[in-house]
Amino acid sequence: MNIASLIDAPSSRDPGRTALILKDGDVTYGELDAAARSVAVGLRAHGVQPGDRVPVVEVGNLLSIATMLGAARIGAAAALMNPALRPQEIAALIETAGCRRMAVTGPAFAGMVSPAVDGNVLGAAELLHNADTSSVETVVGADEDDGLILFTSGTTGLPKAIPIGHGVISRRFMSYAPPFKPENRPNIGMMSVPFFHVGGSLGQLTGLYGANTSVIQERFDAGEWLELVARYKVVSTFLVPTMLQRILDHPNFAAADLSSLAMVAYGAAAAPKELVLRAMKALPHVAFANIFGQTETLGAYTTLAPGDHGNVDLIGSVGKALPGVEIRVVHPGTEDEVPPGEVGELVVLSDQNVQPGWFHTGDLARIDAEGYIFPSGRLSDTINRGGEKFGPIEVETVLRDHPSIVEVSVVAVPDSEMGERVGALIVASEPLTDDDVRTFCADRLARFKLPERIAFVSEIPHNETGKVDRRAVVALLRQPSA
Repeated sequence: MNIASLIDAPSSRDPGRTALILKDGDVTYGELDAAARSVAVGLRAHGVQPGDRVPVVEVGNLLSIATMLGAARIGAAAALMNPALRPQEIAALIETAGCRRMAVTGPAFAGMVSPAVDGNVLGAAELLHNADTSSVETVVGADEDDGLILFTSGTTGLPKAIPIGHGVISRRFMSYAPPFKPENRPNIGMMSVPFFHVGGSLGQLTGLYGANTSVIQERFDAGEWLELVARYKVVSTFLVPTMLQRILDHPNFAAADLSSLAMVAYGAAAAPKELVLRAMKALPHVAFANIFGQTETLGAYTTLAPGDHGNVDLIGSVGKALPGVEIRVVHPGTEDEVPPGEVGELVVLSDQNVQPGWFHTGDLARIDAEGYIFPSGRLSDTINRGGEKFGPIEVETVLRDHPSIVEVSVVAVPDSEMGERVGALIVASEPLTDDDVRTFCADRLARFKLPERIAFVSEIPHNETGKVDRRAVVALLRQPSA
């Protein structure tokens, strides 16, 4: 299946059904199909050929979504990039992914994108207003042909381009949503995570395959999120933990009408147990599900189901493997499994892996006797202090138990003597000293795990996908005042 064909049924059989709710107005399935075909004509007129990769530097809107579908329709693939990037970073991604040196973007980002490319910068004027789309025929190639190009988050290194074939994308959204039936009313979902993130773009494709309606929040804002849920009676959404915390903390939360909300999936970053319990208490009518995965696995390969949230001991787990997924825990860098219950690297086998075969995730975790998976951080985040190796999550878990610590990020800080030392960036609700922090940890952690470089800040730096920006954390902890 060419992913562009996923809207063929609703656009032909129920063209007036609402596909997207944007800040500029609603878009029906008929209008989205016309926009995607118009983009296909425009791209082809500017030299895009089957097999080409087209940079798309935009938030989630009609231009970016129609380009994702329109490029696929002519056998090309949209390469979705973060619109917050600088020209040099955009140019690096274009080079890394082997893209055409042109781009699709809107007026808000054109000034930033233009210096990064040699060719055309195409926007709505060039792509969304081509009236004659009769010549557009859907290219049907092989399953492994590129349908979409995504990038890893790059929180610990340079982002990697992840080409994703039409076949694996199609299997993904078909496993999550039933096919279109005209008699079924659309589910109202909301996309608040960035469009270029796997949770945004794949979530959007899944919603379109089921002929559902997506409320699109171009940039997350907790107050606006509360208003949109109430106004459009949103039923389901996906949030990263940082978003969930900001929603609960917002002064309008108590008064907001969230009665329509039935399902919140959360993931993409570690969710503190206290946050999940607080959310469940504040929204008792909502089913929560923790999902865990990566771009290379097309998002989730495990889930802690809503029913599991009734067991407090399981909150903090990412649940069990999804149907059709095999998971092993191995000694990092090997294929040798660790003893049951011990921490190792997760390796995953699934027909939704971007590349066939077992995938080494770089995630550290243990699996209990019932198959529940408990993460222990990223292999790349492991702290090596003088030969003693451990995950920052161990220290973060202890620090989050401190009654005055609101948020914390623990990282390895380079050190000439020990190789690395333990650094902790802390948001506190009342004044604390370094000694306060170390004393609290002293009888809960081995001496070599105690925080040595400590800094207090008003906010932990996060990237646009809601993950802690560990490089920024390290930079703050290396400042002389830390």
